[in-house]
Amino acid sequence: MRIFVTGASGFIGSAVVQELIAAGHQVLGLARSDAGAKAVAAAGAAVHRGELSDLESLRTGAAAVDGVIHTAFIHDFSKFKENCEIDRRAIATLGAVLEGSNRPLIVTSGTGLVTPGRMATEDDQPAAAFPRVASEEAAAAVAARGVKVSVMRLPPSVHGDGDHGFVPLLIAMAREKGAAAYVGDGLNRWPAVHRLDAAKLYRLALESGAAQPCYHGNAEEGVAFKEIAAVIGRRLNLPVVAKNSAEAAGHFGWFAHFAALDNPTSSARTRQATGWQPAAPGLIADLDRPQYFQS
Repeated sequence: MRIFVTGASGFIGSAVVQELIAAGHQVLGLARSDAGAKAVAAAGAAVHRGELSDLESLRTGAAAVDGVIHTAFIHDFSKFKENCEIDRRAIATLGAVLEGSNRPLIVTSGTGLVTPGRMATEDDQPAAAFPRVASEEAAAAVAARGVKVSVMRLPPSVHGDGDHGFVPLLIAMAREKGAAAYVGDGLNRWPAVHRLDAAKLYRLALESGAAQPCYHGNAEEGVAFKEIAAVIGRRLNLPVVAKNSAEAAGHFGWFAHFAALDNPTSSARTRQATGWQPAAPGLIADLDRPQYFQS
């Protein structure tokens, strides 16, 4: 198959590109910069220049392939709601091209959108109050038009070499504040997955024809946040401290919501449907390496 991958030079998208090519697929990778184009070409994929706000570039990319994996997202939290709406329009555009063709579209979302505090499953609907729900709403809208679309929910931590997500942010906060912190008793749970395992699941879901409406891409159901803080504190030789809700707002700032998030998530149905068997190291083992703490 020839697959259009958005975010092809990104942390997750680049792993997806490598996984697809290793499995014998051809890849057309979206790149918005010269550096991105160079990385996509070096991985062995064809380069398609464009970006999420350039809807014509998305149309021409999707029109030239047998399926689409959409991993791109603009991670500028100062314009988060605006970027979620850009993603909504991008998904609508990709879906419009694929409509009536039976070609699969896989859209990326997050497990953190479902109701917290209980085990989330692939049947759970996202909470409408969070702006990131725009991606799943867009997927539902194109599905209603007959597009073969699936949502891939990824956990708060997609980890591995090159990680620039939430865990490196926590490390930077600990360095700045002089302590690795957690909220309350620190037993709130983050699901997690290694980027290479996540890439394998995207491929398996694609090869199944995106047969499920929703996949959960987490290898671990929930790692206690206190365990993450403990590794960070030990590696940085900093105290590990508990914060109440008021103190957490001061320590974590806008990230306090995520630091307190209790998001246990099951991927049992996903594994049964795809045969996915995560094999890479778990979050704590991966985090507890020098690579995460090189400054």
